[in-house]
Amino acid sequence: MGSPARFRKAATVVVAIALVAPACGSDPGTTADGPQDAASLTVAIPRDLGPINIFAGATDQLAGLVYDKLFAPSPYVDEPQPWLATEVRGIDPTTWEVDIREDVTWHDGEPFTTEDVAYSFDYMHQAPTGRFTHHVNNTPDITSVEVVSDRTVRFTCSYACPSLAAVTLADLPIVPQHIWSEIPADQAKTHAGLPIGTGPFQLVDYSPTTGYRFEANDDYFAGEPVVDELVMPVITDQSATFTALRTGEIDSTTRPLPPELAEQFTADPALGVVKTAPLQFPEIRMNYERAPFDIPEFRRALSRAVDKEQMLEVVALDRGRAATKGYPHPDAPFANPANSTPYDLDEANTLLDELGFSDTDGDGIRESADGPLEFTVLVDGALPQDVRAAEIVAEDFAAIGVRVTPQGIDAGSITELFRSREFDLYINTITAHGVADPDQFIMSHRSGYLWKAPDLPYPEWDAIYERWRAADTHDDRLAVMGEMQELFNRQPTSIPLYYPDESWAYRADTFNGWAESPGYGIIHKWSFLPASVADGANAVVRTGR
Repeated sequence: MGSPARFRKAATVVVAIALVAPACGSDPGTTADGPQDAASLTVAIPRDLGPINIFAGATDQLAGLVYDKLFAPSPYVDEPQPWLATEVRGIDPTTWEVDIREDVTWHDGEPFTTEDVAYSFDYMHQAPTGRFTHHVNNTPDITSVEVVSDRTVRFTCSYACPSLAAVTLADLPIVPQHIWSEIPADQAKTHAGLPIGTGPFQLVDYSPTTGYRFEANDDYFAGEPVVDELVMPVITDQSATFTALRTGEIDSTTRPLPPELAEQFTADPALGVVKTAPLQFPEIRMNYERAPFDIPEFRRALSRAVDKEQMLEVVALDRGRAATKGYPHPDAPFANPANSTPYDLDEANTLLDELGFSDTDGDGIRESADGPLEFTVLVDGALPQDVRAAEIVAEDFAAIGVRVTPQGIDAGSITELFRSREFDLYINTITAHGVADPDQFIMSHRSGYLWKAPDLPYPEWDAIYERWRAADTHDDRLAVMGEMQELFNRQPTSIPLYYPDESWAYRADTFNGWAESPGYGIIHKWSFLPASVADGANAVVRTGR
């Protein structure tokens, strides 16, 4: 098996700041003439996320307005560029040195220093937060960050970390030591103060009921933002959100446009619609800790039973691609192009027959030793697309003698299922961090998302994992990871339903400077910075400009 051609960098490199031409994008949909700057924009978000505490679930898009990383924009592009860093050097397979910028200050005027960098990674070691903790003490395992000089820090890992620059440093935000040193690490999640960062915007007002207000950081080191103020109200209802956009109450939203509204919004001359190719997809999560989902062949049978072309046509209205490439997203920089999860009822039925699951009473439902194969698929009842997907899943599984009953619950309860494990199946959307970050693919097998290694025996994966740890170049890591993906798709714990295109709608008369950033849609810091700044970070695919 050949390793993927993308996302490759030598183990020992020197990367300096340079302007990079933007990549080619997908069909942009429709755009309209409009201003490239704005005094104020109102962008609705679907739920309250708290005061942008990066240790307590703040989204990357909102956190990126306030905080910066050493590299930009994310691990989801081929070549992340130095950002708070100016240069990175691979010393040996376990050691990197990073030089930082000298012209950066925090929102409160304090200078940004190497001490902030070292402190940030040390704090993430200690803070009990999965989102960042495991990216420094497991995948990879950063044993120390040493201040070498006032411009240089040295990272040392316990085992080879060839993706440190392109993944870890492009993923973890840097926090100010003078603020977070006053907050014990075990209280990181409960800290409720407004964040202080180095980013292009400062959060100046937050309320769980009224939402967020950001003001531009006119002293931003990379360039003054082209939008002076961002107001982000919380509108939980999808229908209400797009009604507000159509009537001009808001200028855009972090919700993608539902497929059934795309034509209506495209036809409205007051609106612009940008089509993007997102790094996310809806998936069926299977509880591999509960019988019979603990049987790999049973999970594969369910994967083969999903008619992925029908799912795309009916639920996404053919706006996207059928999920025949399985997991991760096929556009992820580390995706194995050989991944394949076809629709195959014959294989599904054969697998169930071989497991001894048969319909002995002629009611159309197979039985196991524990009784009929009857399960519940939970779904966010407020999302019509997911409800329809659950209905199609029930029809598909019925064709192989497995009865599934869809049950709608609220969004908060869906979020809680990962922790409680009280489910057979549920449908949810997994975002770019889960399906486009190569380190997260490894960590998802260790954290309980895709698997729970080493707590649950999985000898095949464990053997490949040890070879992954021993690999000390990107190419070798990617080749091993390609094998992991093939193994996962043979016995999945997640079934991608379709790879959607996304359309984002906005009021063209208020602002038309939107840009697509892989994995983030159009609502992110790069849309609100001068075009040359975003292009220099290799962050965007140009749309409305």
